Amino acid sequence: MPVLSETRQPSALATVLAQLQTVLLGKERQIQLAVACLLARGHLLIEDLPGMGKTLLSQSLANSLGLSYRRVQFTSDLLPADLLGVSIFEQQEQRFRFHPGPIFSQVLLADEINRASPKTQSALLEAMAERQVSHEGETYPLPLPFFVIATQNPIDQAGTFALPESQLDRFLMRLELGFPNRQAELAMLRGSDGDRPSAALSSILNAEALQELQLEVAKVRASDPLLEYLLALVQESRQRSQIPNPLSPRASKAILAAAKAWAFLSGRDYVLPEDIQVIFPAVAEHRLRGSVTGQGDRRYAESLLESVDPVR
Repeated sequence: MPVLSETRQPSALATVLAQLQTVLLGKERQIQLAVACLLARGHLLIEDLPGMGKTLLSQSLANSLGLSYRRVQFTSDLLPADLLGVSIFEQQEQRFRFHPGPIFSQVLLADEINRASPKTQSALLEAMAERQVSHEGETYPLPLPFFVIATQNPIDQAGTFALPESQLDRFLMRLELGFPNRQAELAMLRGSDGDRPSAALSSILNAEALQELQLEVAKVRASDPLLEYLLALVQESRQRSQIPNPLSPRASKAILAAAKAWAFLSGRDYVLPEDIQVIFPAVAEHRLRGSVTGQGDRRYAESLLESVDPVR
């Protein structure tokens, strides 16, 4: 795993990472991937068992980046209008006025997204893809930057609806937190009388600073041999009949964007094969398997990495 370089990496990002690591102990890799996802202008899906820190990481990310956010608890009776907004007739003005819903925030925390019905899940699709909402023939732009950070329970949990492949594809990364190691959990228990809530975190960045960093990430260079390696991974996924969903051109762009963000976090302005290897499972696995298998299965992405030789 590349080592973060504070000589090239903006000091504010190093501070963000350090602050997040005080909230979620023993999860340095997952925290770096989450920050890389947002630097790459992507949406983030965090999937794991209840009580693993999914919501805590989501709230801490929004607070550390200085972005406005709203949390929506997804339930089976949640309607699209509860998320997008609704038109209400204004008696004094004798016309309908659109009242924006909670999606009109810079960070939308969709908590337990797969407990909502497929109809409500689909209401997010346009917003995630186009950064806008259409309602009764009108188009309303969403605030920039706009991120969806969704938490999800494993699909074999009671009362869950598997996200459709089209929805999964809109998430740049899917992360699992997993159980903390013994040392991290012991440290958490020792500090249980004074846990640091995410609301108490300092806002280290703001929307303008984050967008400037995103522009810098987009300038990170990727050589032709590096792109050939990326395409070799993608082409290999399309040649294997046992893979439910081969990687699409959109997935290729997602892998490159995430690799650039990881390289930037690692203090470089160019991408290495190791950057692709680090981010590949988080970017590719949920696309490869879709919703047909259970949580925690990464055999497809790891198999592709093992079978394709990186460029040197």
